[in-house]
Amino acid sequence: MQWLMLQQDEPEDFTISTGVQYSVRDFVQIAAKELGMDIHWQGTGLDEKAVWQGKTIISIDPRYFRPTEVETLLGDSSYAKEKLGWEPSITFEELVKEMVQADLKKSERDQLCKTQGYSVYNYHE
Repeated sequence: MQWLMLQQDEPEDFTISTGVQYSVRDFVQIAAKELGMDIHWQGTGLDEKAVWQGKTIISIDPRYFRPTEVETLLGDSSYAKEKLGWEPSITFEELVKEMVQADLKKSERDQLCKTQGYSVYNYHE
């Protein structure tokens, strides 16, 4: 998609999406499954939590809500299809699995560097 956009004579804005709506919960469920984690959901609304092996691993924190939260987000890529002939080539599930595998590979590389005595910059430490 990026390559197609860069081939245009004039810059334009394109919405790139699957055109199918998913929730954060859907994303978490697919990512957890890819990691072999059998998570369970407890509670509802703001009290909903993801639990794995008896521990809460995900909970909702209102501090991270958008200032002007919207009820629904759904992309429309019809202009990209019309102008560039572009359509999504992988599913949402495939994309999430790809993201998880890329993060795992990076984590393995970082761990190898650490065990060999090298410093690894980590945003979360």
